[in-house]
Amino acid sequence: MKVMRLLSSLYHDEDERGIFSLNRLLIKKGHQSVIVASTPKSNELALRLKRDGGVYVPLSMEKHTWSSLWSVIPLVRLINHHRPDIIHVHSRTPAWVLKWALQLVPIAYRPITIATIYGYYSTTAYNKAIFEADHLISVSNSVTEYIKAHHDEYDDTTITRIYRGVDIRKFIYRHHPSVYWLRQIFAEYPNLEHKKWVIFPNTLDYGKGQQWLFDIVGNLKESIPNIHVIIMDDDGRENLYVEQFLQRSRALNLDNYFTFVGKRFNDSREWLSAANVVVGLANQPESIGINVLKAIHLGTPVVAWNLGIYSELLSELFPQGLVKDITAKSLCKVVKTQLKNVSRPQMSNEFTQQQTVEQTIDLYEELLKITHPEKVAKPTKPKPKNSEISERKLCRNESQTLPKQ
Repeated sequence: MKVMRLLSSLYHDEDERGIFSLNRLLIKKGHQSVIVASTPKSNELALRLKRDGGVYVPLSMEKHTWSSLWSVIPLVRLINHHRPDIIHVHSRTPAWVLKWALQLVPIAYRPITIATIYGYYSTTAYNKAIFEADHLISVSNSVTEYIKAHHDEYDDTTITRIYRGVDIRKFIYRHHPSVYWLRQIFAEYPNLEHKKWVIFPNTLDYGKGQQWLFDIVGNLKESIPNIHVIIMDDDGRENLYVEQFLQRSRALNLDNYFTFVGKRFNDSREWLSAANVVVGLANQPESIGINVLKAIHLGTPVVAWNLGIYSELLSELFPQGLVKDITAKSLCKVVKTQLKNVSRPQMSNEFTQQQTVEQTIDLYEELLKITHPEKVAKPTKPKPKNSEISERKLCRNESQTLPKQ
């Protein structure tokens, strides 16, 4: 089995997309893995994929860039050359490139197409192409229901829910930050020492729920005077929501209760494990909630609304942290309980990255059985140059030869 995956970039979202872990497991199982993205071929991330046994091809498909359509012809050449059995698209711009490329690919070479839907994509022209795949992967039950509500052509037979998981080899249960790390942090942020940390693991943006932080601090600072909110954003960032937050915190005389630490790509594990509580306060349902899931696997208490992915994760892993009524009173009550009477999540082997990649490969194999069961039964081998290529039929409609318009 040969799988080609299309991404806008390798630089971000590894926790959500599992680019490298999926590549490794495909190779380990004897399959072939081809990754196409905008990242330069000389980049360390691209070299990492090649070291693991995959094939990496750079191709311009940056997000929200219509000039990426110049990559249509190069992608046609790649498909004709590699002849993948499955093409898995992870982003909307690559989906557009694939849409037009497939119309130029001979019928015999056309693969099964799969798209992962990472959020509640609206029914706009930009989002249209990614919903023209033969099969969809949704990242949560709430995303599945959203797809069904807005795209009648998809149902339980053409949507597979695969949660995004955490690498539990890195996010180890009850991990403790080193003394060296803590000393560094207290030297940089002396106001964090001897405080109870409430971590808001998001940048300030529309719908993230940062306004609820004022309710938490304002209502609990008397009973828990050492409460302190840590925001994973940069207070120097030119952003309307950051400026509004800073102005309001000063107006309420609460600015001493908040610390901005910026985006923490390298030591997020340390921050989440050192926290007393991690909060998920998005006003709109979240689809992945990866930081909340990391905190749970680290054994850190989480408080979140009973919405979207938060509801799905906490109902199974930490129901004590669910806030069922979206009110300041209910939120502060649960936060206060967790700060004063800590009840930690239990160790769990659910929602792991290993499960994510295994379920994804199982889906590949299941869909491929429809057309070429012999390729699933044993690892694929390079095809002789003169081998005859049998006509592939699309998994959802055997008579379909082009993506649905």
